[in-house]
Amino acid sequence: MANYYDIDDILAEEELVPSVFQHAANEVGLFDSSDDTNKVEAGSRVELPFWLVRELYLRQLLSIRVPPCFDRESKTREEIAADAAHVDLRSRCSYFYELGCKIAPLVGDKTIGPFLLVAFRIRYKEVLIKAHTLTLAVAPKYLTLLTKEEAKLYEAGQSSIAAFKKWRMGGPRFQIAPVLGRKRKPT
Repeated sequence: MANYYDIDDILAEEELVPSVFQHAANEVGLFDSSDDTNKVEAGSRVELPFWLVRELYLRQLLSIRVPPCFDRESKTREEIAADAAHVDLRSRCSYFYELGCKIAPLVGDKTIGPFLLVAFRIRYKEVLIKAHTLTLAVAPKYLTLLTKEEAKLYEAGQSSIAAFKKWRMGGPRFQIAPVLGRKRKPT
């Protein structure tokens, strides 16, 4: 269930997930735009938002197909195995890690978790290095490759290095509390 007040969680659950209807359904024709009837036949393949897929799956009305970016034989897995730091994950799924964590228990694929961990571990290091070294001219091009979670991490890295530079150049220093500066009266 989505965190009600977290806009990123809400948007992550809007990602489309391929699924197959197990039973025919009336008055839901908007899910299948292949015909003019307002009905979906059993076996129809549709892409629905994750929040709807989860609810229909729990009611056993449809089956979930693994999204292409998480599939075992996918191009994404091959690219991440080769060089995870330079893969454009945003074009495949803006909320790659969050959706992967939510969909893994539903599809029963135990390889999604380790796959996400390897991808994040390699990309985490690269994102922080780039956050500390990229110039303002190159940064927008690099940000187009990052997922929403990684973009937040990049911004946090940039703000931390900016705060460090400010402190190093003479920003606010630690000060002695006025209580500690007073001398005791002789007794």
